[in-house]
Amino acid sequence: MTRRLFLILTAGALLAGCSKPADPPKPAATPAPKYLPDTGLDVPPDTVRVAIETSEGEIVLELDGKHAPQTTANFLHYVDTQKLDNGTFYRAIRAGDAGFIQFNSGDRTYPPIPHEPTSQTGLSHTDGAVSTARYAVGTASNEFTICIGDMTYLDAGGTATPDKQGYAVFGHVVSGMDVVKHILDSHIRDQAIVKPVIITSAHRIS
Repeated sequence: MTRRLFLILTAGALLAGCSKPADPPKPAATPAPKYLPDTGLDVPPDTVRVAIETSEGEIVLELDGKHAPQTTANFLHYVDTQKLDNGTFYRAIRAGDAGFIQFNSGDRTYPPIPHEPTSQTGLSHTDGAVSTARYAVGTASNEFTICIGDMTYLDAGGTATPDKQGYAVFGHVVSGMDVVKHILDSHIRDQAIVKPVIITSAHRIS
């Protein structure tokens, strides 16, 4: 009886020694970043809609935070802090049936942001595209444009800028193009809208 018990215990010990060791614990998942490099702005959603209420009607934009995160985050910074409220559509360029209108937040500005060229984002200045205005690369801040018709010469590689980097598209109009066209048809003198169109409010929508 004692010998049999010894054999059973010995076999159990051998089996225990040959068993597979437990898998090491998996490392904790790295949390998604909350802020963008370079600017420290909040990481934007992949897509987000913004309603711009104007004295001429509503324009709804869908922004592309997945492909143009810095430019989208910058625009949302102006929206979320109500800096676009009481801004204006003040400039318009006509090119036949096409053109663009330009708006800003007045003298309420945040620091400029890095440039996101269309060659990087894959976006383009097609009908309804919303984009940033700028001087040199890296100077975009509170000036934005909306295209009427395709204006792809504003893309990277086009003829619109001497540096060939173009302007940064970050979304498009999903409703209210009739309002956009109406603003383009305003009385214009030397590219200035004689009676600027007031932005009464701008806010995110579901």
